[in-house]
Amino acid sequence: MDFEHSERARTYLAEVSRFMKAKVIPAEATYLEQLVRTEDWTKWRIPPVMEELKAEAKALGLWNLFMPDPKYGAGLDNRDYAPIAELTGRSFIAPEVFNCNAPDTGNAEVLVQYGSEEQQERWLKPLLAGEIRSGFSMTEPAVASSDATNMKATCEVVGDEVVLNGQKWWTSGAGDPRCAFYIFMGVTDPGAERHGRHSMVIVPRDAAGVKIVRMLPVFGHLDEPHGHAEIVFDDVRLPASNIIAGPGRGFEIAQGRLGPGRIHHAMRCIGGAERALERLCQRAVGRVAFGKPLMNLGGNRDIIANARIAIDQARLLTLKAAWALDTMGTFGALTDISAIKVVAPNVLQQVVDAAIQIHGGEGMADEELTRLMMAARALRIADGPDEVHRGMVARLELKKYS
Repeated sequence: MDFEHSERARTYLAEVSRFMKAKVIPAEATYLEQLVRTEDWTKWRIPPVMEELKAEAKALGLWNLFMPDPKYGAGLDNRDYAPIAELTGRSFIAPEVFNCNAPDTGNAEVLVQYGSEEQQERWLKPLLAGEIRSGFSMTEPAVASSDATNMKATCEVVGDEVVLNGQKWWTSGAGDPRCAFYIFMGVTDPGAERHGRHSMVIVPRDAAGVKIVRMLPVFGHLDEPHGHAEIVFDDVRLPASNIIAGPGRGFEIAQGRLGPGRIHHAMRCIGGAERALERLCQRAVGRVAFGKPLMNLGGNRDIIANARIAIDQARLLTLKAAWALDTMGTFGALTDISAIKVVAPNVLQQVVDAAIQIHGGEGMADEELTRLMMAARALRIADGPDEVHRGMVARLELKKYS
């Protein structure tokens, strides 16, 4: 295994680090001040500071760093992008600043790998320019979506049209005023082989029959201005050319989409855990109780040591997964990808929990720490729950003995 970063990657890493410290982290407070917080998602607006930061990052060439194809982005492989994703995980606004935010990254990868020229021109080009945003509609409220073959929503091909019907939820980014389209996954041929029944379809946000029911709260937070929507697709009729790569290829596309995305999620988790550990240590050193610094009370030194060990272990496992993905492809890296999807959010949750605990009552109200906790807990379900990924690791391990 080779974890060495290329010279180009080291240059990007240094530039992103500098920009994060000088511009992004200091702008977080301004972003929150400018944020419109209301249950009426139609009134959400993008904080002006975000567009200012995006323009600066783009001018510096710190843009689309996740994209391995140099035609569309920085041309970094997963090993080289991983430490950059870790840096952006230290700030809840950073991924968007560099146009490296989910679900746009995954949707862009889908359109690069599987999209037609027409789809790329209409949707990919403005997405990579940061002019629009997107959503991904797969999970459904009526079925256990941890098994995606349970999907009930349909996208039936009728002549030269595709007709969509179904109810989706957790379509992240759907509340964003700039969201222009969703990628919808549904059943096209229920009689086909289990993993050949589904298709992915590009759905313009303003298509007739698309109705946003509500934005779902995550631990009481609506995640303005992006949101996570419940959407009804009622007899939505679109040109058949909106199907990505052709009918029946939905699962094939999903597998290609999720591998790199899980590397990104894991490394951002590690970045978040590093920031939480910094907060924990600063509090442990600077706060006094019972005549001693908190670092000398109870088991706090053990907690700090265990956090340091867990973060470093998670980072190495994620870099191994990135190396495997680069050298063997998605199917050669399945064990590693599933392993990091379990490990990284759990490590983040563990470290943030310790940071909140050492801050006492203040930790319960801390915007940064509570956002990190929300992200950690949600990621243990998003992109497949822990149990599904453990099941994959076990299945592949047992296969060696059968």
